Amino acid sequence: MLERNQDIRQLKKGIPNWLIAERLGIHENTFIRKLRKELPKEEKLKILAVIDELKQELGRD
Repeated sequence: MLERNQDIRQLKKGIPNWLIAERLGIHENTFIRKLRKELPKEEKLKILAVIDELKQELGRD
């Protein structure tokens, strides 16, 4: 099975989906559904930035 948005999935390991969704201002289910299809570059960059922020705040690598 082809996994879409692999870069996001790998980077977010250890960070709950609900926390990322909350920071994006969307529901957790909406975030999970977004990952089903390859995201546009702009949206992907926004999500990756949120994940980086959360990693810094949580002290994760």
